[in-house]
Amino acid sequence: MTQAEPALAAAGATAAPDDQPGRDLGNGDQTAASTRERILDVALELFTDQGFDGTSMREIAERLHISKPAIYYHFASKEDILMALHMRLHEFGSTALARLAGQTVTLQTWGAVLNELLDQMLAQRKIFLLHERNQAALEKLHRKDHDDQHDDIQQRFRQALTDPSLSPRDRVRMACSLGTVFGALFMAGDAFDNLPSAELGSLIRDAVRDVIADPSA
Repeated sequence: MTQAEPALAAAGATAAPDDQPGRDLGNGDQTAASTRERILDVALELFTDQGFDGTSMREIAERLHISKPAIYYHFASKEDILMALHMRLHEFGSTALARLAGQTVTLQTWGAVLNELLDQMLAQRKIFLLHERNQAALEKLHRKDHDDQHDDIQQRFRQALTDPSLSPRDRVRMACSLGTVFGALFMAGDAFDNLPSAELGSLIRDAVRDVIADPSA
């Protein structure tokens, strides 16, 4: 067993009924946040199943039984909804990186971070299908706040992978194990769409263990 294996083994409008966007303000921030998440969840289903271009704001509103103005209270456009869904991916990376802050990076801590990251990603697998099926629409979304956050996450991962206290062997295996997790979910979501999340997660963890295993152990 490698030092990373124990870590890997641990594995508006509320729309209703009178559909007044301003009611969210009266019901408080929690209600507004809940309505916003409901819009995103419905949009995720529609964008994934019939495509971003094939989905209208009216369809999203009808699925939620609210009016289009209620949608626009939370999102200025359909593109804003797509961007908000994409930003859920950034939350995965930011949470994982927070685990690395202030501690020495080892294969064990790296394995724990990947384990947590994989759990978060499996909980929202449809986000990766959304990306795979709507690449053209996503490529058109370039906004400074998104690009800055994306660059920051990439830079912080690079810092961990260039840590001079780690051997080249460990750093290469860390990089490859990160690719293993993202490759199975981000680049090949449709290929494994028929696998239950628990089974897919177990197979990905096995693959990560193979990547970072010590051949001399």
